[in-house]
Amino acid sequence: MRHHFGDMLHREDGHWTVTPNQQRYSQGIDNLPDGDTRTTVATISKDTIHWLRIFTFPNLEELTLHEASPEQLISVGEKLRSLKRLRITHARPRNLHFLHGIASVEELVLEYVSGIDDLSPLRELKKLRSLHLENLRRVSSFAGLSGILSLRYLAIHGTLDWKQPIKDFEFLRNLPNLEFLDLFQVITKAQFPALLPAIHLKKLKKINIAWRYFDAREFALLEEALPGVSGATWGAYREWSGSDRVPWIEFTGKGAGRVKQGSAAAKTRCREYAEKYAAMKAEARRIIDKHATT
Repeated sequence: MRHHFGDMLHREDGHWTVTPNQQRYSQGIDNLPDGDTRTTVATISKDTIHWLRIFTFPNLEELTLHEASPEQLISVGEKLRSLKRLRITHARPRNLHFLHGIASVEELVLEYVSGIDDLSPLRELKKLRSLHLENLRRVSSFAGLSGILSLRYLAIHGTLDWKQPIKDFEFLRNLPNLEFLDLFQVITKAQFPALLPAIHLKKLKKINIAWRYFDAREFALLEEALPGVSGATWGAYREWSGSDRVPWIEFTGKGAGRVKQGSAAAKTRCREYAEKYAAMKAEARRIIDKHATT
């Protein structure tokens, strides 16, 4: 699937100031003069003829690298040390070590960056507040994010045709200042209670996870672990109309099933699943309490 160029960033809480994706091509630089003082935002690609001009713009704060060449990636890391916002899309760097020199980056978007398998170089970005990771084909371990103390916003996205694998969620233990967690089209083989590390997210304000991604017990666990967090109340089921426009009641949890609204079985199945989900929450509370005392 080619990149949608849609804006997948949740902007309502002020975590992002980077230019929306669909506006990237309005920031081309081929017709700008060297040293242009008005340029604060720019986009370059491997086909940009005068891409070296970005190093002459004294007020450049934001850069999009679309299908960037290895030379461009390395040069940006070496020379743009005051950059605050960086988006990299459709690139295949072997690693992220080129980012070490851009310690000033506060907002970082990596989309379709398919050559890397290690995220630990991001720990060097001591001012990083907002991070969006989308379709990282060789990444399954997100342990490299552990210990980014400045991080406030984290999104891990797959796409409609490919689910982003997440080996486990242990990295959440060491993101003490995280305020927003967004998981979209993800999959994990980690066993319940895989999301138990989320109890360490003491500053979390909002979470965005669709009810279909994990075992229902994980959602029951999050409900118990994150009281008062916006989005952390899935409940046992909800009314839903899919692409077929048929009104369904969908049960929380991967593979939990659904029942057509108004059918003869709907009330009974909803009551039974609500009882089952309540038992899951009780089990989750015991796990959380046990963890708190060990």
